[in-house]
Amino acid sequence: MAPAASRLRAEAGLGALPRRALAQYLRLLQLYPVLTKAATSGVLSALGNFLAQTIKKRKKGNCSQKLDVSGPLRYAIYGFFFTGPLSHFFYLFMEHWIPPDVPWAGVKRLLLDRLLFAPAFLLLFFFVMSFLEGGHAAAGVAKVRSAFWPALQMNWRVWTPVQFINVNYVPIQFRVLFANLVALFWYAYLASLGK
Repeated sequence: MAPAASRLRAEAGLGALPRRALAQYLRLLQLYPVLTKAATSGVLSALGNFLAQTIKKRKKGNCSQKLDVSGPLRYAIYGFFFTGPLSHFFYLFMEHWIPPDVPWAGVKRLLLDRLLFAPAFLLLFFFVMSFLEGGHAAAGVAKVRSAFWPALQMNWRVWTPVQFINVNYVPIQFRVLFANLVALFWYAYLASLGK
């Protein structure tokens, strides 16, 4: 068999699927950066909630219990409309406001993310989720009072090293994706604080 033919067959196989998916993702990221990041955030957020439900179901040993479809839907909505777009613009703002050549840029970026963005984003999460669950503003306030501080402390523990790497070493176009991949497990944690 000719080398070109065998190479074509190898590229057409399963090994080519991840490369084609990555190439398509990069193309969409260039053409539609906010929409691509929003869609990615929505899918991975929903997957995180699904993961949380699956883990919770297995812990209880109740395999007959059905998964709550509304949970992943709420997380998909939150990821699509909030996580993706807000993160995209926050990273652009951070890159503009604290360029890499500024002294102590890495520390300044991390402090901006950890002390301003993280608490505000977490508050938004609790209020939006409360609304999507059909709760009133009072339910959102109650949720913030009971879960915000423990969640913020866990956020600082988990996300501080992740965000240090993200805002200082990950290329700007991949920061939302990088955070989304870690958030897959973070949303599983946040969902475990729910009902």
